[in-house]
Amino acid sequence: MTATPQAGGYDASYAAWQHNPASYWAAAAQGIDWTVPPTASFAADQGVYGRWFPGSELNTCHNAVDRHVLAGRGDQAAIIWDSPMTGRVETTTYAQLQHRVAHLAGAMAARGVARGDRVIIYMPMVAEAAIGMLACARLGAVHSVVFGGFAAAELAARITDAEPKLILCASCGLEPGRTVAYKPLLDTAMDLSPHKPASVLVLQREALLAALKPGRDEDWLAAEAAATPHPCVPVAGTDPLYILYTSGTTGKPKGVLRDNAGHAVALHNSMRMIYGCEAGDVFWAASDVGWVVGHSYIVYAPLLAGCTTVLFEGKPVGTPDAGTFWRVCAQHGVKVLFTAPTAIRAIKKEDPEGALLAQYDLSKLEALFLAGERCDPPTQVWVHELLGKPVVDHWWQTETGWAITAGFRGLGLFEMRPGSGGKASPGYDVQALDEAGQPVPRGQIGSLAVKLPLPPSCLPTLYKADDRFRESYLETFPGYYNTGDAGMVDEQGYVWVMSRTDDIINVAGHRLSTGAMEEVLAGHPDVAECAVVGIKDSLKGQVPLGMVVLKAGVTRDEADIARDLVRLVREKIGPVAAFKDAMVVSRLPKTRSGKILRATLRKIADGETYAVPPTIDDPAILGEMEGTLKALMR
Repeated sequence: MTATPQAGGYDASYAAWQHNPASYWAAAAQGIDWTVPPTASFAADQGVYGRWFPGSELNTCHNAVDRHVLAGRGDQAAIIWDSPMTGRVETTTYAQLQHRVAHLAGAMAARGVARGDRVIIYMPMVAEAAIGMLACARLGAVHSVVFGGFAAAELAARITDAEPKLILCASCGLEPGRTVAYKPLLDTAMDLSPHKPASVLVLQREALLAALKPGRDEDWLAAEAAATPHPCVPVAGTDPLYILYTSGTTGKPKGVLRDNAGHAVALHNSMRMIYGCEAGDVFWAASDVGWVVGHSYIVYAPLLAGCTTVLFEGKPVGTPDAGTFWRVCAQHGVKVLFTAPTAIRAIKKEDPEGALLAQYDLSKLEALFLAGERCDPPTQVWVHELLGKPVVDHWWQTETGWAITAGFRGLGLFEMRPGSGGKASPGYDVQALDEAGQPVPRGQIGSLAVKLPLPPSCLPTLYKADDRFRESYLETFPGYYNTGDAGMVDEQGYVWVMSRTDDIINVAGHRLSTGAMEEVLAGHPDVAECAVVGIKDSLKGQVPLGMVVLKAGVTRDEADIARDLVRLVREKIGPVAAFKDAMVVSRLPKTRSGKILRATLRKIADGETYAVPPTIDDPAILGEMEGTLKALMR
């Protein structure tokens, strides 16, 4: 079960991949159980840009669950469900997980789900969300997880596109101070969609029971208990494992497709290579199963590697306080924590001195990894000094499924460089390109792109949309995958992701990164988090506008703080930035995964019409921002 392409450290591993990619990935494939081993690593003549591990057959659920039981580790914890929302902690061993997944797969098969069928999963952060995903994989069915509580119209769009045979749903989700009824949202979505799945299995939660529609809806646990266990169904390595929808610019969601073989090989390989985790280690990705991080590093990668994964139903603050993350790490012996920078900023805002940390023994925690959006260096330095542990920002996307750049605990490259996302993972040739698609000199900002072919586990295409895949990702820079991010590669090969490409603003002919300005603002001792957007200016084309949220307990005059911020940007970036406006706000609009909605803020400031993003955490904040920004513009 141990992959072998990692001997000799990072430089040797990356060079081995560059010299012979097929051999590198063939070695990584040895970490996976196959019913039919691949005859080759890569087929350039298949798919849009090629396909990984053609001719192979495997089952992802077997690799994530059954093989660990067969290896004698059935009594090891597979999933620790920790729920401050309910006050419960429950552990599921690998043997128990196998039992439940096999029975749920049997229940789904009895309702007509077979290899290649789609299943929508609409769930909160409970163990059954992972069990549902694994049951689909066991059958060779294709799951599409939709973030629990997503709006009915958005859920309907995904049902329409995926055409699922069955839906797995919970009666409700739990948020601080409120219970979110899922079933009425699903019922509305089913009414809106022209596609009508025949079966819905509903997990009834004690906080709120759902009304079941006779003839369609059934109690999940009752159906699971009554079912005959189903064996793992081998599928082609190039068959899809899941569809994960992201919001598209056309209004129609983009279905990112993930195949079975490439996904299993790359994720299994990444657990030791990047995170330094082996079978038996406790790994916690503090995300949600509705996002790609949840797919990759709550469910699949830790289980493929035989680790124990923590599935957390709560928030970094407020459930009950800003010490919750440290409590979970201490209580469960977490070796590596993976979360988003916004979670750390929320903890920093509520507990800037880190007083709550002193209550917990974090001796087993070895490292903190950050991803989701670029981490500003002051936040990275703050949490590093607080923990006394390595803190590494790493860069990846829904489309890639694992890190494009990182630090590599398993390869001896784990240097913390605040502001950088690390070096390219073996498999990725990252270039900064100019508008003509030519590499720019090291240290200069360009559009970050990955030379084709993409490595295993990256999307082979979009669901039922090859042309849209080419248009969205491949046509801008022929021969490259366009990440949509802007940044640079420095002389030592470290990649610095500064912002999304559309967050590079043009001030009187000068191309400037809003991310660099945010880095300056975040360094102010009173600032908890910030955003900079480019707004229209009749003279300069665009000028930057900074918005900051202050730390808890700050009492200084806001006008004084704003003047400080303007001065700092002029000092550190220069007058060319034309940074003249910094405003203090009570909060910033974010997605549920914690990303700040910068494009929406820019549209509000420019007086443009905008759609309320379906992923927004709290739509009411947009009205607040409109009033604040209109007052400033006057």
